Amino acid sequence: MNARPKKSFGQHFLHDRRYIDWIVSAVAPHADDFMLEIGPGEGALTLPLLTAAGKLTAIELDTDLIPDLQARAASVGELHIIHADVLKVDFSAMAHSHGVPRLRIAGNLPYYISSPILFHCVEHAAAIQDMHFMLQKEVVDRMAAEPGSKVYGRLSVMLQLACRVEPLFDVPPEAFRPPPKVESSVVRLVPLQPHELHDARPEHVYAVVKAAFGQRRKTLANALKQLLDSDAIRRADVDPKARAETLAPADFVRLAKVYAGL
Repeated sequence: MNARPKKSFGQHFLHDRRYIDWIVSAVAPHADDFMLEIGPGEGALTLPLLTAAGKLTAIELDTDLIPDLQARAASVGELHIIHADVLKVDFSAMAHSHGVPRLRIAGNLPYYISSPILFHCVEHAAAIQDMHFMLQKEVVDRMAAEPGSKVYGRLSVMLQLACRVEPLFDVPPEAFRPPPKVESSVVRLVPLQPHELHDARPEHVYAVVKAAFGQRRKTLANALKQLLDSDAIRRADVDPKARAETLAPADFVRLAKVYAGL
């Protein structure tokens, strides 16, 4: 199948067999896994994943792609396609309804909504074993960035507080049809175990991180002044004169706890 990519869905279909094989090898699906693919497209990853796992659930928004993919999968394994917006799919409820402890998720994510999808996955991290995503390289760099990096920001902190982030390899534009204007990367996300998670309220962490990076050139005393004064920031063992990009994820957790206690 050679479907016409739709700009409205941000479609870039992976076709280079070498990178497809690398991704499937990285995922390493097993017959007892509940595999979920986001945005199967033409099935470049779907069919190899299905071959390895025997069964696969996929979420696809483009109805034009579903009939052909369903037909080609019939001789490979058990493919269940959900026609839906992935941001409206409850992964926790899906795991519960299928009687599995956690999902394994993979996908070549539409770059224009990759961050919302990542945050949606984080909301259901307790129901997810791991995630392997193809993303814009710039986004993967931000996800894995360390404090002090120019690309370290809200995405870095929020993901690293929920998951281990492991960039795997880059994928050039010519591996896709049509070629995107950016380099791509494959990343592995593994949700942290319960004992590794922080105990602050998620909404408080989000509020502090959003405010801190909303004006990243300002000191924390200025950026957080609507939430915390300088004395409160010091109570979190953080320098009010520091900037958000210098703080480790754990620093934001302490700030969130102080914020919660005000």
